[in-house]
Amino acid sequence: MSIERKVQLVEMLFYQLEEEGERFKKESGIGCVSGCGKCCTYPDVQASPLEFLPWAFHLFLNGEAESTLAKLQGNFSSTCIIFKPTSLTGNGTCSEYKYRGLICRLFGTAATTDKYGKLRLSTCKIIKEGQAENYHSTEEAISKGLYVPVFTDYYMQLNQIDYHLGQVMLPVNKALKMALEEVLQYYAYRPLPDSEKNCG
Repeated sequence: MSIERKVQLVEMLFYQLEEEGERFKKESGIGCVSGCGKCCTYPDVQASPLEFLPWAFHLFLNGEAESTLAKLQGNFSSTCIIFKPTSLTGNGTCSEYKYRGLICRLFGTAATTDKYGKLRLSTCKIIKEGQAENYHSTEEAISKGLYVPVFTDYYMQLNQIDYHLGQVMLPVNKALKMALEEVLQYYAYRPLPDSEKNCG
């Protein structure tokens, strides 16, 4: 399967999640605090390279893949390189929000399954404490059947696009790096994609 097709399928999955996530946020009243970005500062964020393939492809089409790869190779921080803090308190924004990964899209408005098979909303302390009433009523509504996107469901769908790139979980910057390497290697001996030819 071509890189372009994989990117298209990942983006379709993201679009599906966007619609489901928006519906869940509307029904639950739960949502991230604008400009927070606290979860992006955690050093142990894990992601798969496949969820950042659209980001890597976008950079490739814009001639920024190699310079970004060099930046990643010289980076020793565990904080995601596309997160841009605007203050010392951890507030900030994603510099590539449109191309953020699956983990970034799921956290806060999706659930995991506990060892008893029950769905548990996967969110942060800021939401649990700052939106406590909505959080508790949403947990109860989920137990009674309120639809919520589920991490494992989405990662299983991601894996079906490309098992190798979808199932490996890495620290986020390593996942970003591997996504870029995948795109650059793919086009090393292949003609440029049509969208690139049309740019010239």
